Amino acid sequence: MALFDVKNLSFKYPGGHEHALEDVSFCVNKGEFVVVCGDTGSGKTTLLRLLKKELSPMGEKRGNVLFEGQDVLELPEREAAGKIGYVMQAPEQQIVTDKVWHELAFGLENLGVPKDVIARRVAETASYFGIENWYDKDVNELSGGQKQLLNLAAVMVMNPSVIIFDEPTSRLDPIAASNFISTIKKLNENLGITVIISEHRLEELIPLCDRLMVLRNGKVVSLGEPREVIEGLCGEKDGIVEAMPGAVRLYREMGAEGRCPLTVKEGRGFVENFGNRVCSLPEKNKEKIEKKDEKYALEFKNVFFRYGKNLPDVLKDLDFFVRQGEVFCVLGGNGAGKSTMLLSAMSFLRPYSGEIRVFDKKLRDYRGQSLFDNLVGFLPQNVQTLFLKDTAKEELAGDITALPFDVAGYLSKHPYDLSGGEQQLVGLAKVLMQKPKILLADEPTKGLDAAKKREIGNIFRKLGEQGVTVVAVTHDAEFAAEFADRCGLLFKGKIVAEATPHKFFAENNYYTTSAAVMSKGYYDGAVTIADLAKLCRLNESGNVKDGVSG
Repeated sequence: MALFDVKNLSFKYPGGHEHALEDVSFCVNKGEFVVVCGDTGSGKTTLLRLLKKELSPMGEKRGNVLFEGQDVLELPEREAAGKIGYVMQAPEQQIVTDKVWHELAFGLENLGVPKDVIARRVAETASYFGIENWYDKDVNELSGGQKQLLNLAAVMVMNPSVIIFDEPTSRLDPIAASNFISTIKKLNENLGITVIISEHRLEELIPLCDRLMVLRNGKVVSLGEPREVIEGLCGEKDGIVEAMPGAVRLYREMGAEGRCPLTVKEGRGFVENFGNRVCSLPEKNKEKIEKKDEKYALEFKNVFFRYGKNLPDVLKDLDFFVRQGEVFCVLGGNGAGKSTMLLSAMSFLRPYSGEIRVFDKKLRDYRGQSLFDNLVGFLPQNVQTLFLKDTAKEELAGDITALPFDVAGYLSKHPYDLSGGEQQLVGLAKVLMQKPKILLADEPTKGLDAAKKREIGNIFRKLGEQGVTVVAVTHDAEFAAEFADRCGLLFKGKIVAEATPHKFFAENNYYTTSAAVMSKGYYDGAVTIADLAKLCRLNESGNVKDGVSG
């Protein structure tokens, strides 16, 4: 008997004109690792929430969702809470207590489990997940990666049969995300936990899963063994391939046939089929980026900041500049100080030492709301904090035709009824309607599919061409490699490295791209799949005039 058996499931939100899901049918067997992918708004989150009784959305539903042969909505409360675990996209939204130890015990306490059993399970789970060193901490002291690991541990302490993950790494830095995915796979392989996971970051997940499900417009368009599904999508030139691992995207870009590479290792073998007589490409936008006489839009000079007198510095001698019209992406680990940096640039936080300048004027000299009067706009990480109205149309009161992208399809919906990616687009639209000269964006691509990320990137490029400065904090190395003019690495409150994407990602080992990893030591400076494909073609054709010979 299947663990989950979904039969002809259709769902429509209240007031919605279209189905979020339509005639979806599939089974998940015990112990399987299933990855669910699809474009922004394809129905992934809706589907996952309908698998969990407590999170099932309100609306018009047809069809059945059976768990171990029983309708999920008819499961006893204790069984529904314990057997079906769920880890959300935003770590903070799932944490309900103030202490790590209490978060681990909370679910068991609510089920009335005896204290001695709670103590044993919590101790065992904390040891398994390596939580002992921060067991007594306040949860607000944890990094994003630690919070998400705590959420997973708090689910595992309930002894679930299955864990459902809704984009659990979207707010994690690349290293924390990789570690989290490794932990999920370990639970699946070593403990037999069934895993159903929705993600846009598929580089590491695709090679690990047993089956891949692709959703489009609320329908399952493909379900099966991942390589088989992907080869079928590549053959159709399907847009979802843009979200696939770098090796897959290169395979599709080159129009290759036969067995599709999935991993970095397989991708490296694919690249080496083309030789490396031409080993690098001229650096893009080099002259623009090297200009020294352009006006500085934002400048940090030896800035120090801490959240309390007796707390450690979060920003430590932070010193960098961003030119007018530049797209500058800041990468770094969770807790490195990236969001603090952005908040300081808007005077929401006041450094105790150093100086911040906006268009060569000291930040403290901007009085009242003058800093935000068509000057600085901010897209926060939690974009929901921007929404105050009942519909997206009310949020965007004004001429939306002036926006560099289309949001017309979202206008009739309540902002909270939009998918995470759709909320991000509406939030960006609201900020851009204020026509800022500097756009500060905290994780602008989280929750977005590959096509929407490209749309955001092209918007940033267009803004730069219009003289608008963009400073984006991001965990998305692929996005930064393609759309940034410069990138900086923030470590322990200080920019420790900054360079063009060509140099930045080629020289990094961990904060880097799949293209850079696949080509490292073979080609120089190939940091995007487009770079890599161009070098492969030049070597295939023997044409060296557009490249640099090795």
